[in-house]
Amino acid sequence: MNGVINVFKNTGMTSFDVVSKIRKLSKIKKVGHTGTLDPEASGVLPVCLGKATKIIDYIMSNEKTYEVTLKLGVVTDTYDLEGKVIREGDSSTLKEEEILSVINTFKGEIDQIPPMYSALKVNGKKLYELARQGIEVEREPRKITIYDIYDVDISNPFIVMKVRCSKGTYIRSLCYDIGEKLECGAVMTKLCRTENGPFKESNSINIEDLTEETIKENIITIEEALKAFPKVIVDSKFTKLLINGVKVGDSRLLKEKIPNNTIYRVYDDKLNFIGLGKKDELGFKIVTLLYE
Repeated sequence: MNGVINVFKNTGMTSFDVVSKIRKLSKIKKVGHTGTLDPEASGVLPVCLGKATKIIDYIMSNEKTYEVTLKLGVVTDTYDLEGKVIREGDSSTLKEEEILSVINTFKGEIDQIPPMYSALKVNGKKLYELARQGIEVEREPRKITIYDIYDVDISNPFIVMKVRCSKGTYIRSLCYDIGEKLECGAVMTKLCRTENGPFKESNSINIEDLTEETIKENIITIEEALKAFPKVIVDSKFTKLLINGVKVGDSRLLKEKIPNNTIYRVYDDKLNFIGLGKKDELGFKIVTLLYE
């Protein structure tokens, strides 16, 4: 069985718990999720089975949408309710327009410092392992993009909002940074991932409803899971070369002009799906072979 299951993870379980359950039910060894959700977060978690594990990185690169609730006036060491309170502030004098104005400053490409309680590694050690030992290390800011923050509902000290963002965004850090800019502190109290590219809450299956049968009924083909990538058709006489990893520079290969360095779903002119490919100045090559 090769494909992707769009699972809705409930709170109180880890992403690995979801993978473990699917591995057991499907009796498939190669199973992997496409981006960790913290145990206290809920939401869509696409899980890849069999040959689909080859496309995990591509699904992880999708834009994500979250619905988040934060509380002003409290800061914890984990930036969520799982941590201990390290500071409290007063948000009572803040006006709605002021809060909204600060939230909007985070739209666009920004530098974000990952939280200490995260799985990122520094010198071979996960940050959360160091944090549990009471060790705080300097973290390099990372470029992320907040495409939009919308449906903002402010009931001071609580704010509910939707965030559409790039891969690598820590919503906990976003909440913390909003609180720091408002000079009262903030903590994330609730998080739900509602979209991961084409995988949405509306077309997900709840983890509690998974059985061997429902996995088979709801599995999404690899080709369908990659539909967000543009499609390109190549001349069938070059299929064997492409499958064997050869970069083809012959101008007769492609049926249309395409830009360099963009990932495409690749089909031959008989519409057989080959995999994902990319063109550069020297030619066109399959970067992930998915040919059956």
